[in-house]
Amino acid sequence: MITHAISYPANLEAAGELTSAVRESGAVPAFVAAVDGKLRVGLEPDALHRLLSAERVEKVSQRDVGAVLASGALGATTVAVTMFAAATAGIRTVATGGIGGVHRGYVDSHYVSPDLTALASTPVAVVCSGPKSLLDIGRTLEALETAGVPVLAYRTDQFPAYETRDSRLRAPRRVDSADELADMLRAHWGVGLPSGAVVADPVPEEYEVDSALIAKAVDDGLVAAKAKSAQGKDIIPVVLEAISEATGGSSTRAALALTASNARLAGEIAVALIKSPATPESEG
Repeated sequence: MITHAISYPANLEAAGELTSAVRESGAVPAFVAAVDGKLRVGLEPDALHRLLSAERVEKVSQRDVGAVLASGALGATTVAVTMFAAATAGIRTVATGGIGGVHRGYVDSHYVSPDLTALASTPVAVVCSGPKSLLDIGRTLEALETAGVPVLAYRTDQFPAYETRDSRLRAPRRVDSADELADMLRAHWGVGLPSGAVVADPVPEEYEVDSALIAKAVDDGLVAAKAKSAQGKDIIPVVLEAISEATGGSSTRAALALTASNARLAGEIAVALIKSPATPESEG
């Protein structure tokens, strides 16, 4: 979000807000990115500034990692790659805005985000505000269930949908505290289950965007993407631009607010995992 959805220098200010949110929880923030041929977990100020001020930053999913690292290009990692990097570094919690999932029109395109593959196989909890609004959220929940990924909704009975608090789908399980989340995650990983988990934290109520407005903007964006022959991940920026235009920028403000909320909650979970009785599965 801070590399592709917000321009410099506003994105630098946003990065500072996210960093502060994590530190307020008692945890240590670590941005993940591809910099100078390395997949980095934790960026020093100069590297972060380069990433956010660059004219071109690659969007790095799993298939792109080798090419981007070999070229030395700057890269912003998707949820899937961020999970991999975090797990490699011994980090159990990741914060993002929204996860990828099953795209609308799946019957024709069969396109599913690599985020779901990573969640099925990487023992990291991803704190988000649900799937991005352009996705088929019902099918995404079904895919997560098929993959054995716990979906835990934070202080809500309804599953959130990114800029809106209610996707009109009931959350699989409600959890009301970071300590309770940490207990469930520890138990899940403690028996040897390999999957990650989705922790769904709704957008703060005061920043919620009207769901009907979002739905109309998504439909218009999908039409525009089809006209441009966009496929797969290339559909996303077209639809996001349509949403931003339709909402007069309120969707971007909502994205910032929800990501900061997710960062704070991810930090609280990380602290709760460390404070809990240490086991080989819960350390780190």
